[in-house]
Amino acid sequence: MNKLKIAKPISTFTNPPIICIPLFLIICLTLSFADGAFDLTKFITLEIVSLIFASALPMAIILFWAKKLGTDKDISNRSDRYMPLIVGVVSYFIGFLVCLIFNLDNFLTCLLLCYAVNTGVVLIITTKWKISVHATGLSGPNAALILLLGPVGALIGILYPLIIWSRVLLKKHTLAQAIAGGVQGYFLTVLEMYLFSFILNMPLGNIVSLYDSILYILAIIITPIILGVLSYTNKSRVMFIILEIIALALFLAFAPLNVFIVFLVVSLASIFISLYAGNDFVWFEVLK
Repeated sequence: MNKLKIAKPISTFTNPPIICIPLFLIICLTLSFADGAFDLTKFITLEIVSLIFASALPMAIILFWAKKLGTDKDISNRSDRYMPLIVGVVSYFIGFLVCLIFNLDNFLTCLLLCYAVNTGVVLIITTKWKISVHATGLSGPNAALILLLGPVGALIGILYPLIIWSRVLLKKHTLAQAIAGGVQGYFLTVLEMYLFSFILNMPLGNIVSLYDSILYILAIIITPIILGVLSYTNKSRVMFIILEIIALALFLAFAPLNVFIVFLVVSLASIFISLYAGNDFVWFEVLK
């Protein structure tokens, strides 16, 4: 099968306003449970706010701007991305204000503020470098799910190496841009959630600790980073095996078992993706 036929739908599905629909659905469902009871009214309210400000409005400006410029829906030209990113910042911030004013939910309030700030950071980076918005669009809500669901949320990180492969294969980003988008989104979201919760005096409830959240993030990103660094430097399978054994030993010694399992799953996914991609993907050069 033509690998492009697989990479294209993956790239489409992981477009930030699209991937956030199922991920925010899980977030809103989780936030609507309290003491074993499900609050349907709260779920509908949170879901509507999420769909409007995290998906519908950003997607509308992307489609409008792409049509106006006569470019692809990814808006591949770096300088053409400024306006959609600016509108995204405004949309997420309005969503934050709606949650804040109507006191909807502390977690979603802080998360939408994270979205606004993180998109602003992406906008600043984009003025000089085309960091992957797709990878950031996955890692942001995935980080939120790690805070809410721990290992279950972290397993969604299996999509991270898949996004890296699809974006690089489609020549939308370099390997470094795709990897960096995820790293930025994961770390900023978790750190900002704790920071904004403190600044706004909004307790987030029984979420995963900052320390464990960072361990889960490292479990997701470490193998893609190792493969990425070796792809740019020493394309050595022996070096990859050595570094992976060291990482495996460290996770086994200092991290909870759930974190270790997430590391194994994402690492195996990264390896299988590399082997499937073959010579079309630089990670294969490290493993062959």
